[in-house]
Amino acid sequence: MSDDEHQFESKADAGASKTFPQQAGTIRKGAHLVIKGRPCKVVEVSTSKTGKHGHAKCHFVAIDIFTGKKLEDIVPSSHNCDVPEVVRTDYQLIDISNDGFVSLLTDNGQTKDDLRLPTDDAILTQLKDGFAEGKDLVVTVMSAMGEEQIAALKDIGGKN
Repeated sequence: MSDDEHQFESKADAGASKTFPQQAGTIRKGAHLVIKGRPCKVVEVSTSKTGKHGHAKCHFVAIDIFTGKKLEDIVPSSHNCDVPEVVRTDYQLIDISNDGFVSLLTDNGQTKDDLRLPTDDAILTQLKDGFAEGKDLVVTVMSAMGEEQIAALKDIGGKN
């Protein structure tokens, strides 16, 4: 039997690479963590002493990286927590469409047209104003757990 007879085309995503386990006691401020199914950035960590039931507990206060909502969780320090795989990618801005989507240029020359305008008002204003002025803008897209959002932008324009 040759390898040509056994080709599988998988369209399903098991989601295995979206998060990875990490012991709660090793997660520090500034790290990422999944709380209530949302990817978050930890802003505060406090650890309690072991009680009569034997587990020290970690109290996490974190901000959702996409919505900005504050979430909290208490986990025994010896248990594992899910940590999201957070990736930042830079793209050059090509166009802003009337229906609220942006057109971006990837490193390999392809266009990416499936991303909405950011929900953050400060970034949204900078993006629209910079585009209207004809500046060369590069946007930083943060992606985690199947979600993507524009997190930052910078002007790479030449000297005038």
